[in-house]
Amino acid sequence: MPSVINHVQPGSIAAKLGLRAGDQLDRIAGEPVIDQIDYQALTAQSRFDMTVTRPDGTQEILHVRKQDWEPLGLTLDQSIVSSPRPCRNHCIFCFIDQMPPGMRRTLYVKDDDWRLSLMMGNYITMTNIDDAEFDRIIRRRVSPLFISVHTTDPELRVKMLRNPHAAQIMDRLRQLRDSGIRYHCQVVLCPGWNDGDALMRTIEDLRVLYPAAQSVALVPIGLTKFRDGLPYIRPYDADMARELIEQVRPLQRQYLDEIGTRFVFPADEFYCLSGLPIPEDEEYEDYPQIENGVGMLRMFETDLQFAAEDDPVAETPQRHLVIATGTSVAPFLQRLADQYAPKGTTVTVKPIVNHFFGESVTVAGLITGQDLVEQCRDVTADEILIVRSMIRAEGDLFLDDMTVDEVRRLLPAPLRITDSSGEDFWRAISQ
Repeated sequence: MPSVINHVQPGSIAAKLGLRAGDQLDRIAGEPVIDQIDYQALTAQSRFDMTVTRPDGTQEILHVRKQDWEPLGLTLDQSIVSSPRPCRNHCIFCFIDQMPPGMRRTLYVKDDDWRLSLMMGNYITMTNIDDAEFDRIIRRRVSPLFISVHTTDPELRVKMLRNPHAAQIMDRLRQLRDSGIRYHCQVVLCPGWNDGDALMRTIEDLRVLYPAAQSVALVPIGLTKFRDGLPYIRPYDADMARELIEQVRPLQRQYLDEIGTRFVFPADEFYCLSGLPIPEDEEYEDYPQIENGVGMLRMFETDLQFAAEDDPVAETPQRHLVIATGTSVAPFLQRLADQYAPKGTTVTVKPIVNHFFGESVTVAGLITGQDLVEQCRDVTADEILIVRSMIRAEGDLFLDDMTVDEVRRLLPAPLRITDSSGEDFWRAISQ
């Protein structure tokens, strides 16, 4: 689709060139403009020609002269975020395929778009990228990407993703490496499938690609009760989580000696399940996989400690707070609440069992309004606190479409919604 200009910034280079909203941007430096990725890359140069089609059908070639990286001042009408490229896999572990029917349409959207990987850190499998599009990734030198590897065994990857194109993952990763493109990887671990020896092969195959492969996150599969038609997968328990961590630790020490990084990092959920202590701050290095749930709890506790030191509160009026959260993180938060709550404030962390999706779903972000109301109906508190990730970005709906106002009316105490950092936690229990 052609890229149409919907806004020209007054006084900008584009305005001085006579560009107007409604003009069609056909080519820059001789290349077609597919999306904002092309636009940003091609206009970064200091000298280039632009081919533009006016609304009346006339075509013009404009000669652009500017400073490197100086913006043109255009906004295009195409939005990568609102129209992502869809996923073509049918993964055995896909959470969206485990959603109940009848929920709002946006919850069933499955994207697998390398452009969102570059812009927002979304993980992609690269199975829907043809040779021409892969060449565009190379030409644009997009880096870093975030790639869902899951396994480097081609036959096993095809079986897990249920897509014949999944077999070429190592060839693609090597091509990216040879082109100077870097990437972070993730492995969603499915017991009995890609763990054990298969996992050790995957980690070592990716280690060979370092420094192109920057890091590997190990994430446990999320299983709901809505798995009709999907293969049986055993959920992780405490012993399995502990075994996984103990399996990875020698590799982390080895890689730290060999390449200067631990390289492979288990997600926080494995530590919550196992009961093992969260690693220290330095063990997460520069937190390369923080958005993937790797090191979030350590960063949370570190931020809480700094916030309490910077803004100490010795005592508050007598009050009782209840923090409603997922079952996996509840013991961690209770320990911190007991340690940091000022005198006068008592905090009870209430683990919410996920009846809506199934009890094996333990994270706070998937708690529904109805589970929250049902399990907090009889609590006694001056205030009930929840984390903002329980509601959608617009700030008004839980996953089951209950509104925040509906939940507030049904709870026995005022509801406060907080952000998820340690500093926010300190404000919540100290003010």
